[in-house]
Amino acid sequence: MEQGRERRRDVALVPARALAVGALTGLVGGAFRIAVSLAGDVHERARSLPLPPALVSIALGAAMVATAVFLVRRFAPEAGGSGVQEVEGALEGVRPVRWRRVLPVKFAGGALGLGSGLALGREGPTIQMGGALGRLVADLLRLDAAQTHVLVASGAGAGLAAAFNAPLSGALFVIEEMRPHFQYGVLSVQGVLIACATADAVVRVMLGGNPVLPLPDFTMPSLGALGLFLAFGALVGALGRLFNALLLAGLDLFAAIPDRARVAAAGLVGGATGLLLWLRPHVVGGGYATIDAATAGAIPAAGLLALVAARLAATATSYATGAPGGIFAPMVAIGALLGLWFGHACHAAWPAAVADPGVFAVAGMGALFAATVRAPLTGIALAAELTGEFALILPLTVSAIGATLMAHALGGQPIYSVLLDRTLARTPRPTA
Repeated sequence: MEQGRERRRDVALVPARALAVGALTGLVGGAFRIAVSLAGDVHERARSLPLPPALVSIALGAAMVATAVFLVRRFAPEAGGSGVQEVEGALEGVRPVRWRRVLPVKFAGGALGLGSGLALGREGPTIQMGGALGRLVADLLRLDAAQTHVLVASGAGAGLAAAFNAPLSGALFVIEEMRPHFQYGVLSVQGVLIACATADAVVRVMLGGNPVLPLPDFTMPSLGALGLFLAFGALVGALGRLFNALLLAGLDLFAAIPDRARVAAAGLVGGATGLLLWLRPHVVGGGYATIDAATAGAIPAAGLLALVAARLAATATSYATGAPGGIFAPMVAIGALLGLWFGHACHAAWPAAVADPGVFAVAGMGALFAATVRAPLTGIALAAELTGEFALILPLTVSAIGATLMAHALGGQPIYSVLLDRTLARTPRPTA
């Protein structure tokens, strides 16, 4: 009898708590997107100053990135980089969630770093802030460890939903990618779904509900062309292995810099980013404008591979600084550019089978995510929700299969698991 009453109480309380976490995450996530946009606009407004525009861009980039890294290093070291590994560590019970420090540092540092033009994305910060908001609510309600676990996981999923208007991807990310850390249960899964849906609804009220990367309606390729998507997936799988290796190499390079020089080194990267933002804007930034330009034909097909290489280097260098920022958006951009190049090649060879090269751009978004994060279902859903191309689920799935199998065959490991292991090995447990 007592167990029945407790079960009914949980059925009522878990959704209510998840709803609160989702609403808070949606508000913070929407505000963060606005803050990043405003910080990025500083570059445009500063170009009206009576100074050489390139010099202004360099100075702004250096100042913004140096400030972001200083905030992280001084007040909340765990707020650097993506933060997804910190959430996974919290769910596993090996990393604390210091929300009083993480929330302001991640918000302010993320807005500065992303606004500077670093080749990073907003989803990592919103995932970590969502997890921190889950812990905030749990602390206010004085919940036990099991109930806190549900709210931290729900907030993390809601953070991804808020970043990309992608509630399904947010839920799948927790259930699939965080599976070694997430405590499955009927109510815990429902909590994640409720928080993701709520966060997405709040962001849609604040910013609108259009896909983040609206693309033209591409023609579904013939079934005979699916073999091309499998081959493309294998190519992306190899690229995913390289992406992870470059990311870790960049971190190792910056780790060798003396502590007292880290902020200055980050400022140099910020200055170089500012210069690129002026001279070669498609190399830096989150990559949304680059994808738009490439799919619209503004970037020649012959230059797409060079742009892939440049963005790989820019992403690894940006992440190595320790500024708050995620790698989802850069992965999406790199996968889309490689896919568009591959699509143009296939269209030239087999125009009847591949009518729209852009189909491979959409497939590349999900496939590279699947290869690096090792979460193919999330990658498929994310590409579809980002672009609105739900009709392309079949080629997306085939590409994700090829990418995941190739990455596994090459010995690649899920990037966030590697980053968590690195954090546990190199970083002392922060004190509250």
